[in-house]
Amino acid sequence: MPETIALIGGTGRLGPGLALRLSRAGRAVVIGSRDAGRAGERAAEIGARVAAAGGGGSVRGAANDEAAAASDLAILTIPYEAQTELLPGLAAPLRGKVVVSTTVPVRFHPELGPVAVAVPEGSAAEQAAALLAGSRIVAAFHTVSSAHLSRLDRDLDEDVLVCGDDQAATREVGELAGLIPGVRVVNAGRLGNAHALEQLTVLLLSINRLSHRTAGVHLTGL
Repeated sequence: MPETIALIGGTGRLGPGLALRLSRAGRAVVIGSRDAGRAGERAAEIGARVAAAGGGGSVRGAANDEAAAASDLAILTIPYEAQTELLPGLAAPLRGKVVVSTTVPVRFHPELGPVAVAVPEGSAAEQAAALLAGSRIVAAFHTVSSAHLSRLDRDLDEDVLVCGDDQAATREVGELAGLIPGVRVVNAGRLGNAHALEQLTVLLLSINRLSHRTAGVHLTGL
């Protein structure tokens, strides 16, 4: 299992929650950002929370390229619209590494709410695979609420669906997700299925918007 996890664009919504949970589980976490100072501030906040909860792994901040270079595995927690600009510059430091796409191609309409964005490659994960051709891309963590991740006093009680063409990489990401208390990992097949997973997340965002909840996904019958 990878020791050092980079969260690329990790100062947004999902990144800090994953940093909190993975650090609590004993992993070394590097929060990446375009602004290394902001990443450092977020890392200090998360490190203090982990220490107050009894300790865990280390947390530090860095620029995205430095975080990518320092990692054994990287998780992309960036907006879809940032991918084509940001990822080509990270191809070298991420070459050969497992890279997890959490990105959802979505825009928020003032009246309609969350609306899926069409991706020429089929999904944001497949676009990431094209932009990071030397990396091993796995799609995961899309449906997990950042609000749930940020509460160390509760287990998640939900499924994490994982898609990938590289079976060893998919298994590695599943083991990493399994470090989070209350998570059940579900293998959702090939990377091409990430399109359905990303669409499911848009549907879940719509449900949560209408119900004023932060529901996750739990599959029955497994």
